[in-house]
Amino acid sequence: MDNKLQRFFLEIAYDGTMYHGWQLQHNAISVQQKLNDVLETVLRSKIETTGAGRTDTGVHAQQLFVHFDTQENQIKSKRSFLHSLNALLPQDISAQDLIPVSNNAHARFDATERSYAYFIHFKKDPFLTNRSWQIRDMPDIALMNTATQYLLGKQDFSCFSKSHTQVFTNICTIKQAYWHLENDRLVFRITADRFLRNMVRAIVGTLIEIGIKKKEAESILEVIRSRKRSQAGISVPAHGLYLTNIVYPYL
Repeated sequence: MDNKLQRFFLEIAYDGTMYHGWQLQHNAISVQQKLNDVLETVLRSKIETTGAGRTDTGVHAQQLFVHFDTQENQIKSKRSFLHSLNALLPQDISAQDLIPVSNNAHARFDATERSYAYFIHFKKDPFLTNRSWQIRDMPDIALMNTATQYLLGKQDFSCFSKSHTQVFTNICTIKQAYWHLENDRLVFRITADRFLRNMVRAIVGTLIEIGIKKKEAESILEVIRSRKRSQAGISVPAHGLYLTNIVYPYL
């Protein structure tokens, strides 16, 4: 029997409202658990997935890549395979694409950049419940965009990280960060080579303090230099945060 394995990248999207994040949890439902269960049903074998990163409870993903291995020629038609997955996955998780890759390709370690968006709205809207953060007053966008310039480049972002995380370094390179208005909503977009746990939500909380003029734009420099989470702003609600894009050199 030929047991040669083929590695695939699977692109998925999900509404994270009902899940305790992407990653498998011992006592809670996660997106990874739901996906693994369905893959095992469709492929009729034990499947282990590795995601490009983790999202926390309530955070959404417009694009997340995972990799898994299965026996070569087990998947004969991409269209049929994706149809089978989507028929069994919950309505809030969808399989978008399937890409055969080399057997040493890695969904997490090979990603060269990741992008997130944070959405804010200002009027009560039942269609944005658990999908955007409602605040009362519009902050100063120009002031916040002045502050975002201090985030750019390679720096130690310990001040925006959840404490006691299992990472080797808190140094990240932020390539882009800006606020803009989009269909009556305020959107923060940020791209970096990697992100720390809770990093985007803490950055947004810090920038909002600047936007409502509780702090000067330049104060974000002192926050970064302090390397202390207590110096940064609040962690804004998870439901406004979306993982939007992941880049690989070979995709």
